[in-house]
Amino acid sequence: MPDSSALPPAILSQRDIYRVLSGVLLGMFLSALDQSIVATALPAMGRALGGLESLSWIVAVYLLTSTASTPIYGKLGDLYGRRLMILIAIGVFSVGSLLCGLAQNMPQIVAFRALQGVGAGGLLSSSQSVIADIIAPRERGRYQAYFSGIYALATVGGPVVGGLFVDHLSWRWVFWINPPLGIIAFFLCRHALRLLPVPHLRRPIDFGGAVLLIAAVTCWLFVLTAGGRQFPWASPTMMALIAGGIALAALLVLQERRAPEPLLAPRLFANHVVRQAWLASFVITMAQLATGVLMPSFLQLVLGVSAGGSGVMILPMMVGTVVGSFSSGRIMRRTGRYRPVALFAICLAICAQLLLAFEAESLSLPVILVTMALVGLGFGPTFPAMMVAGQNGAELRDLGIVTSMIAFFRTLGGSFGIAILWSILIGSLSAQLAAEHASALGDAILGHAGGGVAALPEASRRILAPALAHSYRLVFLTNAGLCAVAAVLLATMREKPLRDEPAYQVRQRAAE
Repeated sequence: MPDSSALPPAILSQRDIYRVLSGVLLGMFLSALDQSIVATALPAMGRALGGLESLSWIVAVYLLTSTASTPIYGKLGDLYGRRLMILIAIGVFSVGSLLCGLAQNMPQIVAFRALQGVGAGGLLSSSQSVIADIIAPRERGRYQAYFSGIYALATVGGPVVGGLFVDHLSWRWVFWINPPLGIIAFFLCRHALRLLPVPHLRRPIDFGGAVLLIAAVTCWLFVLTAGGRQFPWASPTMMALIAGGIALAALLVLQERRAPEPLLAPRLFANHVVRQAWLASFVITMAQLATGVLMPSFLQLVLGVSAGGSGVMILPMMVGTVVGSFSSGRIMRRTGRYRPVALFAICLAICAQLLLAFEAESLSLPVILVTMALVGLGFGPTFPAMMVAGQNGAELRDLGIVTSMIAFFRTLGGSFGIAILWSILIGSLSAQLAAEHASALGDAILGHAGGGVAALPEASRRILAPALAHSYRLVFLTNAGLCAVAAVLLATMREKPLRDEPAYQVRQRAAE
């Protein structure tokens, strides 16, 4: 029988829950903020450290290490407790941030960004797993709205704060802001998370699976970030990476089948609810992030909105995402069901994407703003619904790895979505301009974004306007198709009644 001192009180009070939540949300805010605040400072970093051609690696290496480490933290949290994992993640992230701010050349900052990403992966997965431990599935949806709000705040505020640091202090402050916040988050989590139970059963760690997972993810993310940009898709380098990614994935499957305590246990993929939640999260995030990334370029190039104006016009989508997330949590709490709200929301997203595909050019700016809000309302409820579905459908021993894999598949989905949709856009535009013997116009519009097509000469407009309209139509139609695939996954998902009891109480009762 476990030592009772390691167990939390029989029932956590609302005050206890908010104490835990405050530390966890601050930790997650650190991870989310770093994804947006650094982008503003990239040009300044390139000028200060040299090697402008290597700037993309500052972003790519962070994505690689944070994605690869996410499921590993989830599994270790199941074995050794959430509190230890989130404290380690905060420490690694803060040290990595401090070193990034002290970097003197490009190789140093790329290496330190890799370390920072290792911490960020733990912040992301451990934060969600903590909430899964202390909040009953039926109540969990409304707390997921806090996470959506944190992401929206970081996404909107990050570029603003980063710009102020670059203009008035130094680009190094986009990293140096993290250690003070990390210290606060460390002590908040250290104190509040002592309420969580600590597992006493020590099981072997699947080091082989962890190494293979990191290697496979690195290969595939490098394919997505470098393919068509740094290396042609048909180049020997890309072919070798794709072959390596397939081989490593096959070895990972073999390793997980024979490992005594696998990182990705085959039983997880046999669980229908968990599997559908993972796949739906992957597909939905493909469409969601692709919309967020490509919509500003549509507003600038096709409608002639300024760069700053396009950023402002994305706000309704973010607001809609937060409102949708918060509303879905309330609905799940009242009804005890997650599938209907997610299915309705994704159908709303399909309608919004189709409207953008066929009518975006003729819509007024106010109507486009409303459409963007509908896109957010369509995507917003899906994340908390899929998170709750996966956590509710998982065995308690797998709660951490299931939670972290949802975050893992969302990150992968975003990477795949941006790469694929951007390739569709550029490929379609290039093909149409080549057919008109006007390939140079593609570079002209990209270098003359202010004013969009309307700012070009009449002869150029006649060729470029329909080409751009057709290319973006393909993007929005592809997004609608991805949402339709997600709708099928949701419609065929078995709905398991939401538990009214948090995980820590179930574990405590079993321990007694």
